[in-house]
Amino acid sequence: MRKKIHPILVALFFLCFTGIILTTKAMQQVQERDKQEVVQPTDESMSTKPSYHASSNRITNALEMKPIIDVSGWQRPSDIDYDTLSSKISGAIIRVQSGSHTKKDNSASDENGLDKHYQTHIKEFQARGIPVAVYAYVTGNSVESMKKEAKSFYEASYKFKPTYYWLDVEDKTMDDMNAGVEAFRQELEDLGVKNIGIYIGTYFMEEHQISVEKFTALWIPTYGTNSGYYNAAPATDLDYDLHQYTSVGSLNGFSHHLDLNLITTLKDPNQVYQKLFTSPE
Repeated sequence: MRKKIHPILVALFFLCFTGIILTTKAMQQVQERDKQEVVQPTDESMSTKPSYHASSNRITNALEMKPIIDVSGWQRPSDIDYDTLSSKISGAIIRVQSGSHTKKDNSASDENGLDKHYQTHIKEFQARGIPVAVYAYVTGNSVESMKKEAKSFYEASYKFKPTYYWLDVEDKTMDDMNAGVEAFRQELEDLGVKNIGIYIGTYFMEEHQISVEKFTALWIPTYGTNSGYYNAAPATDLDYDLHQYTSVGSLNGFSHHLDLNLITTLKDPNQVYQKLFTSPE
């Protein structure tokens, strides 16, 4: 004879069964929603190109902009708080090459004249969204050695996609410095570089009759009282783009002196900034 099942037990059974079904359905809905919310990587996010663009940093007043710094192996990475320093600047110009005059290894350059810390500087600043240009200290003593320096400079730099290539011309290393500087510039152009600027003092330029007409940008050092602060624009009629205004600047993130630069005050500052610091495609 079959036992009679108590109605309460039947009710509890159906309540449990119904609860299991509802719980399972709810879990399935959550899983489906989570799948829909997963952001699929776009072609741009998968790109290996550096994610920095000067266009995201608009300059409306050159005198109120964050400074641009230029650094070399003499500014050791171990002395730099890259997070803090990056928050204080608008751009960085990194020395890649100290020139063929370098005959032996030192704390800033190797025996071949390549800066020891340029790769670290470039990678650290780019990783923090700072646009980076590069420069070479020019020391060739003949047209051929100038071309050789230019090629070495390019080969060490191009993979980082710098926004500009600068020649730092400060020393007389051959009789016809104009011919040597032009040979360096032309070699870079022949290698495919379009943005080529020159850093040069006006007195040195005039003394050695160096033409800057074929360069696409001009960077002039003039310090005034060299107090660490901007004093005045360079006293020149040259159409310059960048002004190095002190060699004893101070910024949080680095406890020693820095070279500080700003865009010319004589042109549209944002237009010049985009020209010098927009990442190449």
